Amino acid sequence: MRVNGEPDSMEMTCRLCGSRDLTLHYTQGNADEFRFYRCSCCGVVNYDLSAGLDQEKYSRSFDDPLDDTIPSNHAQSITFQFLSRHLPDCGRLLDIGCGNGRLLHLAQVAGWTVEGLELSAFLAESVSMRLGIPVTVADIGAFERTARSPRNTYDCIVLRHVLEHLPDPKSVMAGIRSLLTAEGYVLLEFPNIECLDFKLKRWLRKKHLSRKLYAPSYRPGHCNEYCRSSFQQLIDRTGFELVTWQTYSHNSMRDRLFNHWHIGGKVRTIIRRN
Repeated sequence: MRVNGEPDSMEMTCRLCGSRDLTLHYTQGNADEFRFYRCSCCGVVNYDLSAGLDQEKYSRSFDDPLDDTIPSNHAQSITFQFLSRHLPDCGRLLDIGCGNGRLLHLAQVAGWTVEGLELSAFLAESVSMRLGIPVTVADIGAFERTARSPRNTYDCIVLRHVLEHLPDPKSVMAGIRSLLTAEGYVLLEFPNIECLDFKLKRWLRKKHLSRKLYAPSYRPGHCNEYCRSSFQQLIDRTGFELVTWQTYSHNSMRDRLFNHWHIGGKVRTIIRRN
């Protein structure tokens, strides 16, 4: 492995393609202790997991999925509108990392047969109690092996800001493919590591013109980060093809630009089995 072109004693390989040709891309933390390395072969940005990871910070609260005033619920409504434009016919839908279940609720009202998958028992129970929608507590590997999830079952699988938290994306995407019907689709949302805003922040930090103050307890939550080309590498390797791709933000005026010039901070995409 190389850091800024110099050898490093760490034994780390890219979690997508297995290459050891990794270069330090950016750091986080008050002492730059959390390091993210970009693979020169496939472009995936790999976080050095040995420095610590905090995935639980995303599941410590439950927002009412029926409250239309909550911004995160509005974001899920936009996601479902996007899904409905591209997949107008209803079927069976699985939301992996379903959070508070807002998208599941909207899909069910529209005629989809829905269920969720969550690592957080707290969120799973909260969704089931509030919405009466079944949510299984398991990771995708365990879920794939259970009798409740036969292969070739789902017409659509949703991963909203889940992909970047997966340490083994190839294995998960292969498992997802096996759960889809022959003409099944996957809707994903995730950060765009090569967006204009992220590039600017990395440059300012590198030039010591900007410095974020991190809480002492801070640990990153992302395992891997993607841009369009590295995401294409992932789906090429796991049996999918791209249907549509757009970037977005939480500003509707900016989104008009980001839909044409794919420089927004977040990605919304649909892929299908090939």
